[in-house]
Amino acid sequence: MLKSDNKLGFKMWFNMIIFGLMGQIAWNVENMYFNTFLYNSVYNGASQAAVDGSIGVMNAISIMVAASAATAVITTFLIGAFSDKLGRRKIFICGGYCLWGIVTAAFGFITKDETARLFGLSDEIAILSTTVAIVIILDCVMTFMGSTSNDAAFNAWVTDVTTTKNRATAESVLAILPIAATGIVLALSGLIKNDSIGYSGFFKILGVVVTVCGIIGLFSLKDSGDGVRKEAPYLKELIYGFRPSVIKENSRLYLALASVGVFSTSVQAFFPYIFIYISNGFPAAEPAAEGAEPAFTLSPLLIAAAAIALIAVVALIIFMGKLIDKLGKERFIMISIVLFIIGLVLASFAKSLISFAIFALPALAGYGLLMIMLNAAVRDFTPPDKAGLFQGVRMIFFVLIPMCVGPAIGNIVCKYSSVPYINDYGVQQDAPGSAMFLAAAVIAVFILIPILKLKKKGFRVDTPAEASEVK
Repeated sequence: MLKSDNKLGFKMWFNMIIFGLMGQIAWNVENMYFNTFLYNSVYNGASQAAVDGSIGVMNAISIMVAASAATAVITTFLIGAFSDKLGRRKIFICGGYCLWGIVTAAFGFITKDETARLFGLSDEIAILSTTVAIVIILDCVMTFMGSTSNDAAFNAWVTDVTTTKNRATAESVLAILPIAATGIVLALSGLIKNDSIGYSGFFKILGVVVTVCGIIGLFSLKDSGDGVRKEAPYLKELIYGFRPSVIKENSRLYLALASVGVFSTSVQAFFPYIFIYISNGFPAAEPAAEGAEPAFTLSPLLIAAAAIALIAVVALIIFMGKLIDKLGKERFIMISIVLFIIGLVLASFAKSLISFAIFALPALAGYGLLMIMLNAAVRDFTPPDKAGLFQGVRMIFFVLIPMCVGPAIGNIVCKYSSVPYINDYGVQQDAPGSAMFLAAAVIAVFILIPILKLKKKGFRVDTPAEASEVK
């Protein structure tokens, strides 16, 4: 198996960045724009009777997120263990990315009119409900491809090629990629408003980009597996991470996973609804006079300031990753939790987009630091020869619990704090309310339970200790 020293070479960084970035772009499209696709395209234009007769857009989003999470976990268990058994990662990474992009592009062909034509439907409620079902099912297919390539194989590959001496640095770069991916996707999201492109072209373009990444990997990626087929029974290996003896012998790993589970649940209480909230969740201001200039416009100066701020954030995150590698995670973990919670509470009091952007800064800082440290801790405590087997267990805490529990809590809270408005078609819609940030802050407090226990056991992992945990 490929093993790196304390410094990662150019090819490792190249593949880590390109596959990490393209994976985050694909997940961003799913997490942000499949929700808005349902909200703005599938449900928008439907009559009030059709909206009332279907499961409702907020329920549809909650169901889609939960179904996707379950698919991700099951897939990662199956493929993670299988990649360990075959001693190969590359085929799952490259092949998976190619198919991932194709399925993402397939969303560009979904419309209510196409659903009515394919299934011979004329009833508006049936057309809407069937289209929603297609979106949810195809989302699960996309998740299968993404979890095969990214969650199972790529994450195991990163664990393979990094060490306890450079993982926080690697995680600091990986933590930047969601921000970069969000910026890229947001920049491209303007295509949605272009009548000749819309959601259809948006999904097709991004799907092609992800597929091209998989093709590049065929030539650039070096497999971290040894290529030797393991003799251990496959079905027995699937339940490896659930054995009481394994949990006991790797207690720090499971405490780190529990911390991630609580943290991610907090994030998922608001994240699926965040862009709908930003677009529609703030109280309406007094209408501007006809022909008046908009109160907020993008100017070259504002764009330059945003670019400078982004560069500063990237530099700071990488610096913090190196500092965490040098000084240890225990010095930064508590302040990161406090920043995250305070930022969420402040965000709930924002009355405009500008104040929201300012108030949410502590939460963003805490979020970034926690991602670096918790992800690095999970990799540190993962037995090095079982990286694939533990990816499924990892997904329970990273995805299944957070994406089933978090959006459900957010959905409940949003129902009692929603901001009603009438859309362009005269149908009343409910935008998420700011109380979801308070709910997320309350959930985040519970991170302290596993973190305090982990601090007592110690975050640092030297080679003998790491070896002693492998059974």
